[in-house]
Amino acid sequence: MKIAVVALGKIGLPLAVQFATKGHQVIGCDVVKATVDLVGQGKEPFPGETDLAEKLSQVVASGALTATTDTTSAVAQADAVVIVVPLFVDEDGIPDFGWMDAATESVAKGLKPGTLISYETTLPVGTTRQRFTPKIEEISGLVAGKDFFVVFSPERVFTGRVFADLRKYPKLVGGIDLQSTAKGVEFYESVLDFDPRPDLARGNGVWDIGSTEASEMAKLAETTYRDVNIGLANQFALFAEGVGIDVQQVIAASNSQPFSHIHQPGIAVGGHCIPIYPRFYLWNDPEATVVRAAREANVQMPMHAVNLLKAELSELTGKRVAVLGAAYRGGVKETAFSGVFPVAAALASQGAIALVHDPMYTDDELKALGLMPYHLGESVDGAIIQADHVEYRTISAKDLPGATAIVDGRRILDALSFPGVALRVIGAARR
Repeated sequence: MKIAVVALGKIGLPLAVQFATKGHQVIGCDVVKATVDLVGQGKEPFPGETDLAEKLSQVVASGALTATTDTTSAVAQADAVVIVVPLFVDEDGIPDFGWMDAATESVAKGLKPGTLISYETTLPVGTTRQRFTPKIEEISGLVAGKDFFVVFSPERVFTGRVFADLRKYPKLVGGIDLQSTAKGVEFYESVLDFDPRPDLARGNGVWDIGSTEASEMAKLAETTYRDVNIGLANQFALFAEGVGIDVQQVIAASNSQPFSHIHQPGIAVGGHCIPIYPRFYLWNDPEATVVRAAREANVQMPMHAVNLLKAELSELTGKRVAVLGAAYRGGVKETAFSGVFPVAAALASQGAIALVHDPMYTDDELKALGLMPYHLGESVDGAIIQADHVEYRTISAKDLPGATAIVDGRRILDALSFPGVALRVIGAARR
């Protein structure tokens, strides 16, 4: 089978490699020529994805995977097209469909009869059927469900462990009609392998979920649930701090009843999923008060971390504050919707000088993000741990000379390594 994968990002490229390892001929498409050139050379364009470098070099060397900036030409050769283009929201929570519309148009211009199109990018409910399918029909002159087939099949993987997650979690598929769904199920059964999961109600594998709307809703439901869960943890944390309780001990002590599933409180949760997908849901369901409240609770955590630091230092004006971690989470070189930006902005609003360190980024890369680089060992007045990079677990007072207060937003520091430093942990009583 010939497959075109549209967008070679941190999800799309591993997908393209996975499909190629199953014996299919894959063409990866991206608008960024530098990305296409690296993939064409068998080199990963971004670090941190387990097994990607080795698998990519193998499938490129074998000729199973090629790359191009010409999506339309690639689609013209394909039996199946998988679209993994990012979709964001603006400041008002309105989805920005610009990139997705452009990709859909490129696909439609090259579409030939009999092709399956699968959208994997998380979308508001109804988008696949109501927005993209009519656009493809209009441009291609073909009829959906007759001349071509459309499904929505959400990615359910975590950056850094994509290949493992592809095997671990059921693949949900929902089409615009029964024939589209059947073709989508057949396609994914041919490109994926699954681990045994006796814990699931049904066998692990490709699951027919009935419709594009049901499939879209399933992804929004699972990610929005996490955001609400985190919001609850953060509200517990704020209350616990006020009354002198360590909320983490409370959650741990509860064992399986009733809070064992609750996420650890922290500064913020970034990346493409958690800050964005609940807003897709709110776009569909603006009356979802619980979802809105959770999003608001999570958004306030960067300023809360800054306020904790200010309480210890008395004043932030003119203070040098190291923010450790530009990435949205440890071990991943990705800053999309990272908490580093609201933390730095909150510090600046209080007159502080925000300095940012991240072991995965060079000074030039940090500057390009609008951040002022910091190097461990340079004098600072205080610090905030923003990302849980493994490198930060072993730092000590000598790495942050002069710091008299630190806010550990990820609960990773060893208090014994910071004698005489006011170490505040979100969700814990003042020590």
